[in-house]
Amino acid sequence: MIIKTAERIKELREKNNLTQSELARRLNITRSSVNAWEMGISIPSTEKIVDLCLLLHTSSDYLLGLDYHEQVPVDKYNSDEKELIYHLIQYFDKNDSNN
Repeated sequence: MIIKTAERIKELREKNNLTQSELARRLNITRSSVNAWEMGISIPSTEKIVDLCLLLHTSSDYLLGLDYHEQVPVDKYNSDEKELIYHLIQYFDKNDSNN
C-alpha cells in the first residue's frame, strides 16, 4: 500500500502542475517530507492525507490505493460550469468508444 500511495502522490502532484516544493509550501511541511512520501519512505499523517486529497482533487481511497478510479469533485463549481464539465466527459467518452 505504501508504494501505491507514493506513486499516487507523485502522479497527482504532477497532474496538478505542482513541484515538491510548491506542494510542501501549501501543506506547511518541508520538501523533504513530500520527497519521502513519494519515495515510499514514509506516509502522510491522517491530517495531511485529508489536506492532500483536497489540494490534489482526489479521494482518500484513490490516494491510498483502495480505489482505482480517479475522481474530480465538482461541488465548488456553479451549475453552468458543471454542465460544461459533464459535456466534456460525454464528449471524451463518445470519442473513446470510437477507438
